[in-house]
Amino acid sequence: MRVSVLGGGAWGTAIALLLHDNGHAVTLWSKFEAEADTLRETRENPLLRGVSIADDIDIVSDIAKATDGIEAIMIAVPSYAVRETAEALKGKTADGCIAVCMSKGIEKDTSLLFTAILEDVLGSHAQIASVSGPTHAEEIARRIPSACVAASVDMAVAERVQGILMNEKLRVYTSTDVVGSELGGALKNVIALSAGVCEGIGFGDNTVAMLMTRGLAEMAELCVRMGGRKETLAGLTGIGDLIVTCMSRHSRNKRAGVLIGSGLSVADAMSEVGAVVEGYYAASAAKALSERMDVDMPICSEAYKVLYEGKSPRASMIDLMNRKRKSELPTGAETWVS
Repeated sequence: MRVSVLGGGAWGTAIALLLHDNGHAVTLWSKFEAEADTLRETRENPLLRGVSIADDIDIVSDIAKATDGIEAIMIAVPSYAVRETAEALKGKTADGCIAVCMSKGIEKDTSLLFTAILEDVLGSHAQIASVSGPTHAEEIARRIPSACVAASVDMAVAERVQGILMNEKLRVYTSTDVVGSELGGALKNVIALSAGVCEGIGFGDNTVAMLMTRGLAEMAELCVRMGGRKETLAGLTGIGDLIVTCMSRHSRNKRAGVLIGSGLSVADAMSEVGAVVEGYYAASAAKALSERMDVDMPICSEAYKVLYEGKSPRASMIDLMNRKRKSELPTGAETWVS
């Protein structure tokens, strides 16, 4: 199959390598000509040192070359560039082309999930899916065993994506719960950033475990309110992605949080990380969604105040700990899966 990956960062490069391993004819596209030139000349992404890019992976900066005759497109750009990238695809892909959003996040101004953006821009012209799960680019690129979820409202499309991506190093599951899969992938970044802040302050494992568990509860409540399934967040795109993003040395969100908790300003922490910190953008979207859907999300709310309003992280933790008493589960709830 002829497949294009849109996005020349670490994640896009890792996906291109995976697809190449699977025997597909792969084109890797970067919006930036200089980045494409570097990848083409060095056959290595500077964010993935020591991992070679096969010579027969075509690397381009012309979107027309990345769409000509292509049967499937994997969108692996930063969250803020998803709509722009989708607009660039409009009218350039063949009818029935599979468009898969590999990016995780929520659109800032509209609070739309990314498959909704693809549907809005590409309409019925494309078969739309998303991929989410605990998959750091650094480990996918080095062929470390991993798993993820291909989600689409059409199970047949999810299964096609599963077939395109799955191999002995990446196990791919399918789901029709697009809302749950995408929300988990987006909101876990906010919780991971918050966990990093607590580590930077000097709090311990108890604190991180508390944030992860109660953060998952917030995510699940919003998921159900938006029409998703709570049990989805008990899987790879919820608990799985939350664990890896909160605990891994590869996590940019955690690293940014540690820097903020250590005393750096938000702007300086972002600059120090040197790459996109998706939790920063997701915190704003989470606040908007929680207000729109009338869901109480105290951890995400305090993260927003720290990131956008200059609130002290220690003050945020005090306010979280001093919230009114409550039961762990909603009244009448006896199991995780309702």
